[in-house]
Amino acid sequence: MSDGAKVRILLLAGGQSGEHEVSLSSARGVLAALPKDRFEVTPLVISKEGRWLPPADTTRALEAGVAETGGDLMLRGVADAASFDVVFPLLHGPNGEDGTVQGLLTLAGIPFVGSGVLGSAASMDKAMTKQVLAAHGIPQVPWRLLTRAQVRRDPAAALTAARELGFPLFVKPANMGSSVGISKVRGEDELDGALREAFAHDRRVVLEAMTQGKPRELEVGILGNDAPMASPVGELRFDADFYDYETKYTEGRATMHIPADVPHAVAEQVRTYALAAFRALDCAGLARIDFFYEAATGQVYLNEVNTMPGFTPTSMYPNLWAAAGLSYADLVTRLVELATEDR
Repeated sequence: MSDGAKVRILLLAGGQSGEHEVSLSSARGVLAALPKDRFEVTPLVISKEGRWLPPADTTRALEAGVAETGGDLMLRGVADAASFDVVFPLLHGPNGEDGTVQGLLTLAGIPFVGSGVLGSAASMDKAMTKQVLAAHGIPQVPWRLLTRAQVRRDPAAALTAARELGFPLFVKPANMGSSVGISKVRGEDELDGALREAFAHDRRVVLEAMTQGKPRELEVGILGNDAPMASPVGELRFDADFYDYETKYTEGRATMHIPADVPHAVAEQVRTYALAAFRALDCAGLARIDFFYEAATGQVYLNEVNTMPGFTPTSMYPNLWAAAGLSYADLVTRLVELATEDR
């Protein structure tokens, strides 16, 4: 990139996952925030069918909050992306946040915001994340992995795994975000329905034990590449049984509290674990890392690693960094800088 010239950014949004609409909402926030005196930003929406939409259709999709069919094939889209300095793949969930698009951009030799293939894929897959974190001694709730083929061969396998963990428990697709496909299972009679819902989204499903009582949900933002920094710790509060899709995206259902009202030692432990997880999974650029906190015992458990978290101006990740003194515009600018940093 030449000195004084505007950095040309391709902002990808939409995608083929169940988080398509969330991605479009995030893209509208980032598009408005990137300083126009430094960046020349071109949005490009990917439809739910995997098509790269032309400018007019992209504009309509961003305004409507959902993309219709049509557009060019993905390979044509990648050829177009090669004319930009940086790609901001603001895609959530499968076929966007899981290493697929990152691999495509890596092959094309185009710098992009966020984690590479390894960090994206390992963080997206809940079972793989748990295995990596266990090797690094980061605490998690007990869990089991089931595959669709395994349950078809042995229908009793799921019930056996569930009984080992105990009820109530959670059933989750291994590769999905925004709480899509997640069910809280209170007893054996609810297990089959929860498995059907999870397997509708993924061939691999994770069963997770619950913590003692209803845990508090703490979140921390990570920013950086090989020398990452952790934000203040935030807390989500809500009345629902768990932080499901409706609670996440219905205004007023959940409230953010930054900094979280927890002992200093707990906040520092969460930040330490978050940085360790970021490094262990080879993440880059950014991540929001979520924890369960049992106030009665003082125990924290790492829940999830999100390598491309929600990015609206009201989302937790930018608000965590705002609490650290980094504005929304400065945050997205820093992410573009990190994308071109020599690692």
